[in-house]
Amino acid sequence: MSIPQSGGGPIERHEQLAEYLADGCKPKEDWRIGTEHEKFGYCKDTLKPLPYAGERSILAVLEGLRDGHGWDPLVEGGNLIGLTKDGANISLEPGGQLELSGAPLETIHQTCDEVNDHLRDVKDISDKIGVGFIGLGAAPIWSHEDMPLMPKGRYKLMDGYMQKVGTMGTTMMRRTCTVQVNLDFGSEADMVQKLRVALALQPVATALFANSPFLDGKVNGHKSWRSRVWRDLDADRTGMLPFVFEEGFGFERWVEYVLDVPMYFVYRDGQYINALGQSFRDFLQGKLPALPGETPTLSDWADHLTTVFPEARIKKFIEMRGADGGPWRRLCALPAFWVGLLYDQTALDAAWDLVKGWDSETREALRVAASIDGLQAEFGGIRMHDLAREAVAISEAGLKARARPGAGGLVPDETHFLNALKESIESGQVPADELLSHYNGDWNGDLSRIYSEFSY
Repeated sequence: MSIPQSGGGPIERHEQLAEYLADGCKPKEDWRIGTEHEKFGYCKDTLKPLPYAGERSILAVLEGLRDGHGWDPLVEGGNLIGLTKDGANISLEPGGQLELSGAPLETIHQTCDEVNDHLRDVKDISDKIGVGFIGLGAAPIWSHEDMPLMPKGRYKLMDGYMQKVGTMGTTMMRRTCTVQVNLDFGSEADMVQKLRVALALQPVATALFANSPFLDGKVNGHKSWRSRVWRDLDADRTGMLPFVFEEGFGFERWVEYVLDVPMYFVYRDGQYINALGQSFRDFLQGKLPALPGETPTLSDWADHLTTVFPEARIKKFIEMRGADGGPWRRLCALPAFWVGLLYDQTALDAAWDLVKGWDSETREALRVAASIDGLQAEFGGIRMHDLAREAVAISEAGLKARARPGAGGLVPDETHFLNALKESIESGQVPADELLSHYNGDWNGDLSRIYSEFSY
């Protein structure tokens, strides 16, 4: 989850809220790719999740990366809770999941190099202290009680609130992982088209990257339990956002949506001030109970934007949020999939043609079906397998048109990063299917084998 935002002065006009988003508009030559991925850490001998502190812990991993690999520390309340280097951040999710928020990069080649370097550095530290990391959409065995809450003020506030607004918020916080990509837009109209395609095709990403068929040590009945969790978390701030597809949608309509989302906190002087359930609209008028008489800054607005969790969202870029965490190849395939769809206009138009006739019921039903059945999902005559085949073909054409070479020019474009997805389409199998096949076959129901066979 996001670290505190900074750099914004006082909000003196309502228009500044939309202007903040519009400031993200960039010419095409400045569009970048920011990839985020989370993973679970565990002790190799006990297969238990890592505590925050101790000889084998999240803190030990962070300190090893800081001292051995040149990362600068991020500290909150005297606790090391993250790292930063060269435009990238390493942060902690609530249950100790380790997240890399990558630097804004020009190509998937660079993104994949970044991922590879990060996983190599993490493994270097982990091997020395008897720790492993695994990429899955949900913790397969660990209970809620097994997962320690990390010492971040934001998480302490969210933890209590999540228990009041849904049934799965604390499960999301402690026991799920995702891979996401952040992409740019060139104008308000470009943002609108991209966000509509991103939301409509997010179920395809959920299906292709489904990798969480286990919870509490048993099969849970979903290919992506992580996606199931997000459907019963907090209705005020999640979902497929039907209003995005209404005529007239733009930055100002997004502002109105976010203003209606109850607040979590205000960040002041290194402290998270409890504003749970309070209104940013009241804050704009100096009537926030948490800070009577005080009005917000753009930094407060930037923080509040990070507390909405739909399947795709806008900040100064668009963030794709529908995929489970997973194996190394899919950490590169996710940005490749979305870059191919959204960064070439011909591909973007083709993707919009694919989905523009759907209504909100269809989009939501595909989201639900993808979480349950993966590529075998179907609704209203739409077969997910066929839809994924078309979407990946459009993405591949978009990457070919981008023609961004790698390996010193030896690789002509970025299309090979889609190979893992093309293999899934050919076989009809996604990572969850592979896990279930092992569980019901050679593992003989011994889910502990997932750690030795699927860790990084």
